[in-house]
Amino acid sequence: MLLLLLLVTAVAEIAVFIQVGARLGVGLTLLLVFASAMFGFWLVRAQGFAAATRVRAMIEQGESPALGMLEGLALLAAGVLLVIPGFVTDIAAFALLIPPLRRGIIRFYLRRVRPPGPVTPHYPGPDQPGRPPLEGESRRED
Repeated sequence: MLLLLLLVTAVAEIAVFIQVGARLGVGLTLLLVFASAMFGFWLVRAQGFAAATRVRAMIEQGESPALGMLEGLALLAAGVLLVIPGFVTDIAAFALLIPPLRRGIIRFYLRRVRPPGPVTPHYPGPDQPGRPPLEGESRRED
């Protein structure tokens, strides 16, 4: 599946390069690709520091930093997409750089993806009734 995605992306990038190059010329097309990469790196850096600050604040407040960490991962993905030359990957990267859109993509991902492996059942704490007893054997070794 990943190989197919890479192939489709490469073909789309070539097609868009041809279209943009035919309309704007080779020099301006290359300048746009370079400028979008530089602007994107600047945005990723600025938003990356903001995401790290949010994660730190979540931890200090005793909240789960999972959403902040996923936002950081999305920013890393945006950075990787910006390194790949082309307009299609730049559009995907800039979509990840828009905070409301990025959070929407993360929420969509979390609704669709289930963690791998078996789900561990929740047992009440030691002070709550209904907790199953521990079973097993033990021996003392001194």
